[in-house]
Amino acid sequence: MRILTAKKNPIKTGKNILRVHSIESFGTHDGPGIRMVIFLQGCKLKCLYCHNPDTINTIGGNLYHIEELVEMAVKEKPYFGKKGGVTVSGGEPLLQSKALIPLFKRLKEEGIHTNIDTNGRVLNHFTETLLDEYADLVMLDIKHMTEEGYRYITGMKNRDTTFNFAKYREASGKKMWLRYVLIPEITNKPQLLHDLGAYFKDFKTIEKIELQPYHKLGVHKWEALGWDYQLKEARENTEAEIDAAVEILKNYFKDVKIN
Repeated sequence: MRILTAKKNPIKTGKNILRVHSIESFGTHDGPGIRMVIFLQGCKLKCLYCHNPDTINTIGGNLYHIEELVEMAVKEKPYFGKKGGVTVSGGEPLLQSKALIPLFKRLKEEGIHTNIDTNGRVLNHFTETLLDEYADLVMLDIKHMTEEGYRYITGMKNRDTTFNFAKYREASGKKMWLRYVLIPEITNKPQLLHDLGAYFKDFKTIEKIELQPYHKLGVHKWEALGWDYQLKEARENTEAEIDAAVEILKNYFKDVKIN
């Protein structure tokens, strides 16, 4: 893995500009194969466990023209192999869905696999175009299975936005992965895991679910921002708890992975 620090670009305006937090090459945890991961700036959620809180502010980051990003991806293409490609993450990348359309269009022209890592809050005309025409894969973050739990974790209401997004992707017939953070006593409860599986078990487009065990690696970033990290008392999962979660979800998904 190599982190490419976003360069200090001159002020750019106009079309086909993306606000980028950082860029990672040789990523192996953000989709299939080896990937270039573009972390976009800005998110409307403020998840309690967010390990990239510095991506939340919508006015931070650096401005990149899409052709700069395509040029970088083309240089990385020899390392992608048959499975790799480009993933846009964040923050929430679909806040910039309009500019992602020409980026993904150009990547497809270059024969590069495209992936979106999203919380599913944005489903507008531009997002639909991305999903229908240009996104080879979508990785959808499921925050919680209840409205109360969703509000607690994200600070926002209406968890059904995520499920409506999932239904739209399912209707497209195109590939989707699910992601779910395991937090003991908060999201890692047997009933919640059964509810998660029962809801998605009949989706044909879901290839796998990736479980992300809770960790506190991003706490120092919260402290650097002067924000109060509210999950100080949360503990990490035991190996037995992780194994139990996997066993439950194997009843519903053909592929359950620990990320």
